[in-house]
Formats: sequence, C-alpha cells, structure tokens
Amino acid sequence: MAEPPEDLHTDDCLTSYTHIYSQDLLRDHVAFVTGGGSGIGFRTAEILMRHGCDTAIASRNLDKLTEAAKKLTCATGRRCLALQMDVRQPDSVSAAVDETLKEFGRLDILVNNAAGNFLCPASALSFNAFRTVMEIDTMGTFNTSKVVYEKWLKDHGGSIVNISATLGYRGQALQVHAGSAKAANDAMTRHLAVEWGPSGVRVNTVAPGPISGTEGYRKLGGSHAESAGVFRTIPLQRAGNKTEMAHAVLFLASRAASYVTGATVVADGGAWLTSANDVERLLGLWSQEKRGDKST
Repeated sequence: MAEPPEDLHTDDCLTSYTHIYSQDLLRDHVAFVTGGGSGIGFRTAEILMRHGCDTAIASRNLDKLTEAAKKLTCATGRRCLALQMDVRQPDSVSAAVDETLKEFGRLDILVNNAAGNFLCPASALSFNAFRTVMEIDTMGTFNTSKVVYEKWLKDHGGSIVNISATLGYRGQALQVHAGSAKAANDAMTRHLAVEWGPSGVRVNTVAPGPISGTEGYRKLGGSHAESAGVFRTIPLQRAGNKTEMAHAVLFLASRAASYVTGATVVADGGAWLTSANDVERLLGLWSQEKRGDKST
C-alpha cells in the first residue's frame, strides 16, 4: 500500500516536499483560498504555491493569516496576500477580491474552504447555531463564488474547488447542521458547473473524510476515534492528512483536470462506505465537550 505524503499536525509548512506534478503546473496563476490560515486551507495554499501559484488567503482572523502568509512565502518563494474577510458578508468578499486583483492582476483559482462545524444533537441545536453553519458553509460558498465569477472568471475562465464532506450521503448523527450545508454545496457545485461552463469556468468539489491535524478532527472526535480503533473500519485503515486533500484540490484546479466539471472527488479512504454511525459514542463526546471534560 502506498504511503501517505508527508504532513504536519501543526499549521506549519512542510519541511520537505516531493512534487507529484511539474513545479511549473500553476506558474503565473493566482489562487484565492478562504479559510487559508489553518488546516486544509493552509496546506492547500502551500501546495498550490509550491506548483508556481501566487495566493491570497482570506478569513476573519487577520493575525493568524498574516503569520500564515509569512510562513507560506518563506517556504515556497511565492507571493501570499493575507486578507481579512467574512464570507457571510458579500461586501467584505468584494473588497477582498478587489484587493487580490489589484495586487496580482488576475484570479484563476478559487478554493471555498471556509466552514464551521461541531458535534450537536438536532434536539439540542439552537436555531441560531444551525443558521450560522448554513451562512458560513453554504451562503459563504455562494457569496465568494459569485463575486469571483462576476469580477474575473466570467470573462477569463478558471476553476472553483469547493471543500465539502460526506456527512450528507447517508445521514450522520449529531451533524444535521453541517450535513445539510454540505449537501446544499454539493448541489451548488453541479448547478454552477452547468451555468458557468460556457464561460470556461470549471466547478468541482473535494469531500474529505477524517483529516488529521485539523480543527475539525479535534472537534469531531478524531483523536478519540483513532485511539479507539474506529479507523480500522475504513478500507484504507487510517485517517487522511492535509497534504492528500491539497493534492486533490491541485488536480481539480489545474489543467490536469481540464475536462472535469460538476464532479465530487471523495477523498476519505472509503470511510463513508464502511464506517459505523456510532450514535452512542458521538453523544458521549458531545457530553464531554459540554462538560468541558478534555481528559478523553
């Protein structure tokens, strides 16, 4: 079985990297990555930059973004622009995209990575909490896609890659909020691929499984599942890592996928096909989180 590529559990750049495509694959391209200051977004920005791309990373936390941009530029030699932005606010998105175009003169790739999630039974989920996840995940994806399309992609073509999840494929305990949001995003990918294809815009999705070294992994009980041997039920028998997700984005964003649009690449090691929907275990994790019990 092939070994997974190198990764780090922290939000730091890789100490070594083996290119799976030409280092010039994305030369002279510019990417815009939401949620690019940490987790999958950070590693995605790094991998795109290692293949020749300049990048804007955007989220609400400017301090985190500024530190991330310094790391990314130092490791890759490419330019990285840190932009404070709230995907829920179209005016904020518009200002960030304008700044990107002013700095780089073009925008070829959009990665919609910003998201929010946590464990919570539907009966305990507040109306506001459900709305907030929908606003970040679904409205945020639409807002950013529409702004980037109108300001650049409509007249120049390009690629949009949405980061989704497999939560809505069969119904997942304690995840009605995120599962609903991601199911809507998967439909959005297909609709936008149809409408924007004639403009030369490809729209695709990556649906990760459990990915180590991310905030989602911690919040959704990934470490507990790993220690309990839950991942042995996954066909590939392990969690994925951020570099693997970044490679999936790289493929879809690049000319290697020039005839791929409206597609969802499930990158979860086969987890959604075989993993148990363990309601009791997830309820236990949720109860511990409510109590502030971090001992397990």
